[in-house]
Amino acid sequence: MTTEPGWLVPDWPAPARVRALSTTRRGGVSGGPYGLAGGSPGGLNLGTHVGDDPAAVAANRARLAARLPAAPAWLEQVHGCAVATADQPDAGGAVPRADASIATAPGRVCAVMTADCLPVLLCDRAGTVVGAAHAGWRGLCSGVIEAALARMGAQAGPQAQWLAWLGPAIGPQAFEVGAEVRQAFLDAARPEEIALVGAAFRPGAAGKYFADLYALARTRLARAGCTDVYGGDTCTVTDAQRFYSYRRDGVTGRMASLAWLAG
Repeated sequence: MTTEPGWLVPDWPAPARVRALSTTRRGGVSGGPYGLAGGSPGGLNLGTHVGDDPAAVAANRARLAARLPAAPAWLEQVHGCAVATADQPDAGGAVPRADASIATAPGRVCAVMTADCLPVLLCDRAGTVVGAAHAGWRGLCSGVIEAALARMGAQAGPQAQWLAWLGPAIGPQAFEVGAEVRQAFLDAARPEEIALVGAAFRPGAAGKYFADLYALARTRLARAGCTDVYGGDTCTVTDAQRFYSYRRDGVTGRMASLAWLAG
């Protein structure tokens, strides 16, 4: 992963026409809890639903759009498994209620917003389809990654080979969850996945566990036929200088992870 001011560029062997980036909290105009660490102005908050000044969010989105071939196809994320398409934006401006999107048309930008949940960027090795998934623990457990790859596979065909990049998310040393979360993943695991899923949860305080979202995502990606997985080496909670974190701050901004096909 290479870093530019305000941006992370995934380090993955994607085809040349596959483009991707992930934003940080830097490089915008938002201030206060949506600004830089410490509250000074300069935050690149992209979320319209978190209480930030709408004018600041619009300016931040404009800065992002200047880096892209088109405005991102934003989603209303609900921690589910619905998959939208970025190929044909709604003429009425409606925002799809979904937690993943795919694109096969050049210049159409898939986007998910996060502030601890795991963003997963996807593509096939032939460079015919890209996708982005918002994988909080609920969506991840319910199968949002598999749903996204199934939708992409319908476009790329049964012989498609997949690549994935795991963007900035809450790390395994910071994501403490209840026993019910661990049990939900164990209940959803296939027999051959039980050991891997169990190893992704480390005992914490009484009745609690530290969950490794990155490891859980790799298990689900493998289930869906994707074993070429990159990224997964950052923690939004512990790196306040670069990332927004809902778990750390409560009131905070949102970052975006995006993928598209060049013409």
